[in-house]
Amino acid sequence: MALGVFVDWRGNTINREVHGGVRAAWFLYVLTVITNVVIVPNVLNMVTYLHGTMHMGVSGSVTTAANFFGATSGFAMIGAFISDSYVTRSRTMLMFGPFMFLGYGLLALQAYLPSLHPPPCNIEAELNNCKEVHGRDAALLYIGLYMSAFGDGCIRSCLSSLGADQFDHEDPTESRQQSSFFNWYTFGISFGGFVGLILIVWLQKYKGWDIGFGLCALLILLGLLIVAAGFPFYRNQVPEGSPLTRVLQVLVVAFRNMKLEAPENLEEARKINPEAGTVSIDAYSQTNSLKFLNKACINRGKSGAWSVCSATKVEETKIVLRFLPIFISSVFGYISNIIIFTFTVQQGGMTNTRLGKIHVEPATLFAIPVIFQMLILAIYDKFIVRLLRRRTGYIGGITHLQRIGIGFAAMILSCVIAAVVEKKRKEAVEQMSIFWLTPQFLLLGMSDVTSFTGLLEFFNSEAPRGMKSIGTALFWCDLGLASLMATFLVDAVNRATRHGHQRGWLEGTTLNSSHLDWFYWVVAVVGLLGFFNYLYWAKKYVYRNNQRTTKPTVCIEPMGDQVSP
Repeated sequence: MALGVFVDWRGNTINREVHGGVRAAWFLYVLTVITNVVIVPNVLNMVTYLHGTMHMGVSGSVTTAANFFGATSGFAMIGAFISDSYVTRSRTMLMFGPFMFLGYGLLALQAYLPSLHPPPCNIEAELNNCKEVHGRDAALLYIGLYMSAFGDGCIRSCLSSLGADQFDHEDPTESRQQSSFFNWYTFGISFGGFVGLILIVWLQKYKGWDIGFGLCALLILLGLLIVAAGFPFYRNQVPEGSPLTRVLQVLVVAFRNMKLEAPENLEEARKINPEAGTVSIDAYSQTNSLKFLNKACINRGKSGAWSVCSATKVEETKIVLRFLPIFISSVFGYISNIIIFTFTVQQGGMTNTRLGKIHVEPATLFAIPVIFQMLILAIYDKFIVRLLRRRTGYIGGITHLQRIGIGFAAMILSCVIAAVVEKKRKEAVEQMSIFWLTPQFLLLGMSDVTSFTGLLEFFNSEAPRGMKSIGTALFWCDLGLASLMATFLVDAVNRATRHGHQRGWLEGTTLNSSHLDWFYWVVAVVGLLGFFNYLYWAKKYVYRNNQRTTKPTVCIEPMGDQVSP
């Protein structure tokens, strides 16, 4: 880390003894836990609110909830672009985080005032008397949802990157602390989700949705105040222009030089354009693929960032383009995870949710995979990694892509089990116990421990040094696009199975009049096809860093926009 490119909140050069380190990271740990106390239960329980209180149909409530999560992840790219291009990450969170507070505040207000939501009724027993939310009330609902999604997206795109900034990867002690930060960041997501699934879901069920949403708004405000209190201690990276702009510049210049003869490698490009790079051309390992991008280094006698590009810019662009197939294939691999998580809550609502005298909310059952995630993360980090490392030689025991693949396989198995359980539930004479859903919950927990963490580590480690925020945003966009694809799959299946007056498989007013078990088999097939597609690209992918070595990787500072005069 070049400490000169990091400043304190007033723009002054940082002091290593005062700024950064574990003390600064603690403010971000707390925000991670608090935001996930809010995010996790609301994402998982949103279908219940939309179906039971706003009286949306089964597919409508699932589609809206999936779009809500998808928008949250998509907005992460906006937050990454702003923080890389214009303002620091800490200021980006404080500027746009309040939208999350206002969004939950609007949802609480709508749930509190009877005039802003449909009159209460039992949608399962009084279907014809239940009015679905519409008009002004529907507009208020969507405004509240997407305001909170926008604030959430901007926070999550900056949070992990700001945490990594607090540690100097070139310092041995701080490098280990940086690695530990990502472990605790993932643990904080699980722990916050566990607390939220117990506290927030209980409040929403027994005290009212207005109380639940109101507490969520107050928690977000508290989290933002805690982050603001840490301002004097943060190391803030100075924005140096958007990485997206650098990639676009390479693509544009290479296209303009399309008719010129491409240099065989970047060393030759440097001879053609001596100022194409002022540091070692080996800063990033040279790749033999995508050679047409080397044309962006050819100097045609014009200066400017849109006329000739540095060798570092070209290699950065190659790196991004090379992991795009993994990004796209992961979207299709993750579709089944989104669908299972969404529909399992509704499945739970149709089961016997009592354990003795205790009434268990369907969304609360997600605490089981969350507990499993926390336990397996600790066991994996302390024991399994060391055991696998001795057998395989990989730093992480297995490669990032292998870890992701295990998660995708667990998702497919979860779909198969969910289909079998749903068929048994519909055929059961007596109401099935909610704990029949435990196996698919546990498999979902396993998939998150592997695929979720694996994807985050992959994008973070393989992204160029100057594109770490974009790498994190791509991870969240991966999940968001999977949510949108899940919505498309629901709509496509409904259209394909709709015949005359016969409704589609998921267009029934309840799960008993729908064919969720058949749909789960479709999802399993789609997941299997996506898994094979992922395996194809994962096998072809060549890591930028040697996964088998424990030696530290040599890093340099980005060259910036250096061009020929």
